[in-house]
Parts: sequence; C-alpha cells; structure tokens
Amino acid sequence: MIPNILIVALAALVPIVVGFLYYSPIAFGNAWMKSTGLTKEKLEKGNKALIFGVTLVLSFILSFFLFTLVVHQTDYYSLFVAEPGFNEEGSEIMTQIGAFMDQYGDYYRTFKHGALHGGLVGGFVGLPILMINGLFETRSLKYGFINAGYWVVTLSLMGGILCQWG
Repeated sequence: MIPNILIVALAALVPIVVGFLYYSPIAFGNAWMKSTGLTKEKLEKGNKALIFGVTLVLSFILSFFLFTLVVHQTDYYSLFVAEPGFNEEGSEIMTQIGAFMDQYGDYYRTFKHGALHGGLVGGFVGLPILMINGLFETRSLKYGFINAGYWVVTLSLMGGILCQWG
C-alpha cells in the first residue's frame, strides 16, 4: 500500500507548525529555554535555512514511516510480498488482496484512530528516548517532559492526518 505522497508531505509540516506554537512564549517556550540554558539571542544566531531545511527532510522521513504505523492495511500487504504474482496486475494473489481491501480497506482509517497511534508512538517511543538522553545530558526531568510532550502532540496530529487522508 503506497501512501499519498502529498499527504505525507503535508503531515511533514506539522512539526514546524506545532513547534512554532508549542515553543512560543505563550506556551512552553520560556520554560524550555530556561531548562536548556538558551536565550533568544543565542537562538537567533542559528542557521535558520539549515535548521528548517533539515527539519523538513527529517519530518518527511518520519511522516512516511509513521504512515506504516497508523494505517494497519499496510501490514496486510507485507504478508504476501514473497508470493508468486505479487504486484502483477490480474494475478491470483493480487485479486485476493484486492477483494480483501475492497471489504476491509477503510477499517480504522479515521483521524481519531491515527491520532491515538501517533500519540502512542510519542509516549512509548519518543518519551523514553528523550528522557534517557536528557538524563545522560544531566538535563532536568522538566526538559524531558516538555520535549516529549511536543512529540506526543505532534505525532498525534501527524498520525491523524496520515490515517484519515494518507
């Protein structure tokens, strides 16, 4: 099952949009800067083109992979990759796959379901990774929870978009 690349690209914009809001002074920006020891002046010295360019590329990779986690039908295809006739139009296996997808292809393809799985990825993958890194960097737990919270929110929105429209 091939995702809609336009939707994957759209979902890849979510980390930037959410980051703009989440790390702003009206949300967690001041607490985050304090926990990292950063200042506005130090942040302004960063190479914006490099930061946002690499962020977009990495977000696209993340979005593409997240699609496979939130759209369960992608797993069905993987069961038959080694079967003779796989990906050959009109073959017996592709006819069976087509019949299955006609009947079950829309199951659990909702924003809510994708957001649930995206949030689970953020909470059960992102949070432990960020907390472990933060502990070894001698950062505060607050630092870890702020960043993990960002990823739970971001991956929930990305997952919802990908599952509903991907």
